[in-house]
Amino acid sequence: MVLGLGVDRWLDSFRRMVDAQRELFDASPSIAERTVYEGVGEGGDHSLAIDRRCEDIVFYELEVLAGDGLSLLAISEERGQVVVGSPDGSGQAVIDPIDGSLNVRRTLPSHALSIAIADGESLSDVALGYVYDFGAREEFVAVRGAGARLNSAALQAQGPGYGLEVVGMESAKPERVAEVAKALCGQAFRIRSVGSIAISLCYVAGGRFDGMLTGRPCRSVDLAAAQLIVREAGGSLVIPGDGLDAGLGLDERYHVIAALEEGMLAPLDEAQRAVDAMEARS
Repeated sequence: MVLGLGVDRWLDSFRRMVDAQRELFDASPSIAERTVYEGVGEGGDHSLAIDRRCEDIVFYELEVLAGDGLSLLAISEERGQVVVGSPDGSGQAVIDPIDGSLNVRRTLPSHALSIAIADGESLSDVALGYVYDFGAREEFVAVRGAGARLNSAALQAQGPGYGLEVVGMESAKPERVAEVAKALCGQAFRIRSVGSIAISLCYVAGGRFDGMLTGRPCRSVDLAAAQLIVREAGGSLVIPGDGLDAGLGLDERYHVIAALEEGMLAPLDEAQRAVDAMEARS
C-alpha cells in the first residue's frame, strides 16, 4: 500500500525536502546564479541547474524511505521515470521539484515543491497531495477522503460569494491572456497570474481565487498534487478529455479548470476554448 509508511512519515520526509531546498535557494540568491542550465529534462524543457539540485534533494529522501520498505515508480520533471526501492511496487510518486521555475530563476517568491503519491496510474488514484509555497511559506496537504489542510488548519474552497471576482491564469503568454481576457469580459472582475499551476490551484482550494485555468495544456507533475487538494477542499475541477482518468506519465498533456463551485466553471471553460481556437488558427 503506497501510504503504508503512514501519512506522518511522508510529511516528515516532504518537510526535510523543503528545508534542504530553502537552504539551496538561500545559497543562490541572485538571478545570475539561478540562470545556469544543464541540458534538457525528460519533461522536454531546458533544465536549470537549480531544478536538478532540488530534484536531487527529493530523490535522496525517497531513497531514505526505500530503506524503510518503500517501493514505487517516481515520475519527475527532470529524471523522468525512476524505480525507487524494488521494481514490483504498485504506487507512483509524481514530482515537480520546482513548480514555477521561471519565478525561481528571476527570484520571484512564488514557487512550490509539488508531490503527489498515488496507488494507481491516473489522477483519480492520487492518495496524498503535498504543495509547499516557498514565497508564502505555506504547506498545503490533502489525503484522499480525509480533507485538505493549510498549515495544519482545515482548508475549504469558500470565497466571499461575489462570483468570479478573482480568476487565476497560468501559462500566461500575452496572446493567451488577451484571448482569456476577451472571453471573460463581463464574466470576471480581475485576472491574476501567480506563475505556478500548483499554487494557483491551491489558491482555489483556499478560496483566494474563485477560479483558475491554464492557458495551454500542462503536465501531470504540474497538477497531480494540487488537483487532490482542490477536490478535498470541496472545490470543483474539470480536466477536459479523460477527466480524472487521465494518466500520470510525463507524456500526458491536459488543461485544468477549477473553481469554488461547479456553477462557476462554464465561463472558464469558454475562455479555455477561446485560447484553444486561437492556438489552432496560429
